Amino acid sequence: MKISRYLSFWIVLLLALALAAGAVAGKIAWWWAVVPSLLSALGIWDMNQRSHAILRNYPLMGHFRFLFEMIRPEMRQYFFESDNDGAPFTRKERSLVYQRAKGEVDSRPFGTELDVKMRGYEWVGHSLSPTIIASHDFRVTVGAERAQPYSMSVFNVSAMSFGALSANAIRALNRGAKKGGFAHDTGEGSISPYHREFGGDLLWQIASGYFGCRNGDGSFNEEKFVAQATSPQVKMITVKLSQGAKPGHGGVLPAAKITPEISATRGVPMGVDCISPATHSSFSNPIGLLEFIQKLRTLSGDKPVGFKLCVGHPWEFFGIVKAMLQTGILPDFIVVDGSEGGTGAAPLEFVDHVGMPLQEGLLLVHNALVGAGLRDRIKIGASGKVITAFDLARTLAIGADWCNSARGFMFSLGCIQSQSCHTDRCPTGVATQDVGRQKALVVPDKAERVYRFHESTLHALQELVQAAGLPHASALRAHHIVRRTSDHEVKLMSDLLSYLQPGDLLNQNYRYPVFAKYWPISRAESFHPAEPIQAAA
Repeated sequence: MKISRYLSFWIVLLLALALAAGAVAGKIAWWWAVVPSLLSALGIWDMNQRSHAILRNYPLMGHFRFLFEMIRPEMRQYFFESDNDGAPFTRKERSLVYQRAKGEVDSRPFGTELDVKMRGYEWVGHSLSPTIIASHDFRVTVGAERAQPYSMSVFNVSAMSFGALSANAIRALNRGAKKGGFAHDTGEGSISPYHREFGGDLLWQIASGYFGCRNGDGSFNEEKFVAQATSPQVKMITVKLSQGAKPGHGGVLPAAKITPEISATRGVPMGVDCISPATHSSFSNPIGLLEFIQKLRTLSGDKPVGFKLCVGHPWEFFGIVKAMLQTGILPDFIVVDGSEGGTGAAPLEFVDHVGMPLQEGLLLVHNALVGAGLRDRIKIGASGKVITAFDLARTLAIGADWCNSARGFMFSLGCIQSQSCHTDRCPTGVATQDVGRQKALVVPDKAERVYRFHESTLHALQELVQAAGLPHASALRAHHIVRRTSDHEVKLMSDLLSYLQPGDLLNQNYRYPVFAKYWPISRAESFHPAEPIQAAA
């Protein structure tokens, strides 16, 4: 037996015996021996338990390992991170959101801390003839052909459900959105009373669980949909096919986490696991998806309806585009979620290795619509680590019409990136259903911060657009973004990314391998290709 491994235990045990002897002799009070005796008992338990080898070999002392592991993220964040360290978001990015949300000065002295010689460094090309734009309230009209089109901001709150976020977080987001005139996506958890409390514009997201518009067996219910969708507060409806955090993966909200409020909001029973299937039951192929979209459009009173996805197999999205051409049914918009997005917890393999990143997914969707001659009739939204004005400018330049942000607005609520969203122990009351914890989030104060973050970010975007010599954020294109490709070479983004010309796919002018290989075998009648995918030689 190595004495050093048990040294702490023997010291505590001897101290407990000595203090107990002193208490028996009447020299000290008994309470002096209580703590050492409890620690001695813990050490004995450590040596006999079978779950943790470290505790068996290092009784008492082994607990420090678990303590330091538990507080490691906080220690790193508060004491060891540099401004450009931290993941998924750096300290500098988080600080920028906090400063803008609080209305503080967000300027930086003494020059950039970024390595401008590093491969991948990007910037906006500026003009020697900057423009002056009257307002930073950049907007895009979605569903211009609909009876109830929506003029939406180019920066909005991305999908986060009540249940994932607390009631107070939902209240603050919606109140801030109401004041700032931007949209608040409900997430797939349906429309809660907290979404309606302040009357902010809502984008209602409907996923495979059909929460808020479902029958008892989980199938779609038209009457319940109409009751929600015809509300004036609901501006657009999104059919969620997949999300960046865990594309192709269903979800389960355990019965223990289903509160009466969540049960009423989602339309699910208490005491039963709430299942989000991986696939929809209302359609099974591209044509069926578009027919479902048309059905929702009719039921909603002709409001804009579209779908959201994290791009996976290219031929599946191409099949949807072919279905548009075949049926004449077009979604009013498509939201592209990058695989780097995601506020919800997901398996590590899905977080790190499933789904197309935003740049590639957005480019593929934009190109497919351009090549099919449909881009001018369908708007594209984008989400995935978009929090700064440069993130916005870059994403709009690649091909998006607007951007959504989830974690950016979470930071504006006070989120500290503790990454405890799935534990129900969020330290700031943002991502928890614990009543005591969410009381820490004061709605009027946080709503003002949500508003200021949006306002300041769009003001910064206005300054970038003006510096580039452009009349509006919608004029941003890939050639306005420059990227370093090596120590001695830079290129315009337009020279690095592949763009189709209008009608290319219709004319079989595929230009790039992904279209040449997968467009011909994609099908409107099925998500499966017309022939087996051939491996590269």
